[in-house]
Amino acid sequence: GIGFATSKEIVKRGPKNFVVLDRIEDPKAIAELKALNPKVTVTFYPYDVTVPVKETVKLLTNIFAKLKTVDLLINGAGILDDHQIERTIAINFTGLVNTTTAIMEFWDKRKGGPGGVIANICSVTGFNAIYQVPVYSASKAAVVSFTSSLARLAPITGVTAYSINPGITVTPLTHKFNSWLDVEPRVAELLNEHPTQTTEECGQSFVKAIEANQNGAIWKLDLGRLEPVTWTKHWDSYI
Repeated sequence: GIGFATSKEIVKRGPKNFVVLDRIEDPKAIAELKALNPKVTVTFYPYDVTVPVKETVKLLTNIFAKLKTVDLLINGAGILDDHQIERTIAINFTGLVNTTTAIMEFWDKRKGGPGGVIANICSVTGFNAIYQVPVYSASKAAVVSFTSSLARLAPITGVTAYSINPGITVTPLTHKFNSWLDVEPRVAELLNEHPTQTTEECGQSFVKAIEANQNGAIWKLDLGRLEPVTWTKHWDSYI
């Protein structure tokens, strides 16, 4: 999917270390990443984003002890299945918030941390819903909002953030999925009748966004193009 395509693009560019956290290990994918650039140390740790924050802190303690520094966190776990309401929110939103909360233990400058960068994978459905999958769309809208707040908090925490919002990308996720209450059984087919992008195109755009490293950016990655989204402000808290 998008995560693997982006991982390949990052490894090609030669960071010192690249760490993959996932629920299920894919030795073939890890081997492919290692072969792409032997100078990069690629490691895998099993991780389920739905675990409590304290469990994530334990795992990150181990990773930070080994690597000493971590510069970038990509939050990319996600499911698309509006039959699974609680699980959609748990993985797409709560898990992302908890993972972010956990890494703040190590990055937050108020705790003596060095700061860091967070790239959150959201979706264009976070701006304009695919209304047949309202649960998925709402979970992504929540992440867009959360990420914008993280970016505004950067002067306090030292941690910057931006959101990555792919359009319809040809992945196993979009091949077939369930609409909410089965309001549109053909939702996947209907979407794929319109122009889409490949995971490779999406991964290339993603890496451009990483290189731009713009705090608070809301990036749209659609049809092989990377474009900034200008958010319309309708209200201000004035604090």
